[in-house]
Amino acid sequence: MEFEKIHNKGQARLFKSDFLEMLTKAHPLVIWGMYLPVLVYLPYLAHVRFGFDAASMALYFLLGIFFWSFFEYLAHRFIFHWVPKTPFATKVVYTMHGNHHHYPRDRQRLFMPPVPSILISTVIFGTYYLIMGSYALLFFPGFLLGYLLYASMHYAIHAWNPPFKWMKPLWRNHHLHHYKNEHHGFGVSSTLWDLVFGTMFDLKNEKEDKEKVKSLVFEKRS
Repeated sequence: MEFEKIHNKGQARLFKSDFLEMLTKAHPLVIWGMYLPVLVYLPYLAHVRFGFDAASMALYFLLGIFFWSFFEYLAHRFIFHWVPKTPFATKVVYTMHGNHHHYPRDRQRLFMPPVPSILISTVIFGTYYLIMGSYALLFFPGFLLGYLLYASMHYAIHAWNPPFKWMKPLWRNHHLHHYKNEHHGFGVSSTLWDLVFGTMFDLKNEKEDKEKVKSLVFEKRS
């Protein structure tokens, strides 16, 4: 989907209903608080009920985190930037992601809000459990932590300068995705899959437009 110009102020109105509109917003701490018990309980259950040892628990947990990075890339490239053919599909894509390209300073829509987040994560966990059985109790928490780290990284990229020099490519890759070419730079928490699939920006030759980057970063609250 092709997104229009960046709006520096305000946020998109997604629904006429104030109640539905409220359900499209979330604070990062609410989402972290909602899922931290899951991250702790499922591995505990895997150990107590199914007897997984520490090495197995760590392996499948880390595999879940790694798989998230692949899922993140695919979702961002093929779902969030899907080219819709109908008004309904256009509305869905805009609600999921298009509004962020229009209003990148909207800090309330960088995490999936609680209701759709719970519904989607329940379906994903159920799918993993059908495929993997009890291993899903370890794989899914890793996958979920990958999502939380991704969303937090996305928030940080729009809020602050990179805290470490080695993180600068992540920041630039996402900024360029917003103002240079939305068909490149799909990785947010990692540039690995952009490199693998040839959608990585040539950061050495891309000049940084500081004014355009400024339009993507949250305004400091007084």
